[in-house]
Amino acid sequence: MKKRTLRVHLSAWITLLASLALAGLPLAARMGAREAEAPRRLLIWIDLSQKRLTLYENGTAAAACPIASGAPGTPSPVGVFRVNSRFTTELSGFGTRFLGLSVPWGSYGIHGTNRPESIGQSASHGCIRLSVKNAEALYRAVPNGTRVVIEGGPYGPLGWGLRLLREGDRGADVRQMQLRLIQRGFLRSGADGVFGPATRQAVIAARRSLGLPSGDTADAELQRRLGMLPFE
Repeated sequence: MKKRTLRVHLSAWITLLASLALAGLPLAARMGAREAEAPRRLLIWIDLSQKRLTLYENGTAAAACPIASGAPGTPSPVGVFRVNSRFTTELSGFGTRFLGLSVPWGSYGIHGTNRPESIGQSASHGCIRLSVKNAEALYRAVPNGTRVVIEGGPYGPLGWGLRLLREGDRGADVRQMQLRLIQRGFLRSGADGVFGPATRQAVIAARRSLGLPSGDTADAELQRRLGMLPFE
């Protein structure tokens, strides 16, 4: 009887703790009890639309907090990346902690901020901002190599749809176009997500080959002809 009562009480506590984890309690408060534990199957999921970061452990949401993401002119990257670097600093624009991400087309990271009023806004140069306390807690909780999924919009790497792409643009949608240009034989260099001179020449050749008006930008029609469809 005592064992059965213990199991009932234990189950109740697990249920209570799970409900608290999902109730929006501060990340720093919830992660404090996990600092001594060895990380296991950790995943950082960032929803740019909801301005929210969720840390999953073994498939269960362990903690969550609000974020600031990239401004319209400097959007945050979308895709699947890894934490590949880190550093600590005195309080600055990076807060006190910085986790670098393996984004092939630029330098992006998850970090704190000395502008806490920006949390919840599209205000950064592409990085993911957290409060100083939440950034410090996340820094302690996750090792390099942790997978990071960033989603923004309903169409995966295409975000909210097919935008006009031109030389100088960067992003997951640029990389998707490059992959298709490579498949069609228009581009030989790697798909790095950066619309550089080689990609520009490939776009010119693709437009000519597909019977589209001459030009060096990738409009929605070219992208559709290459197989970039918003339902992907």
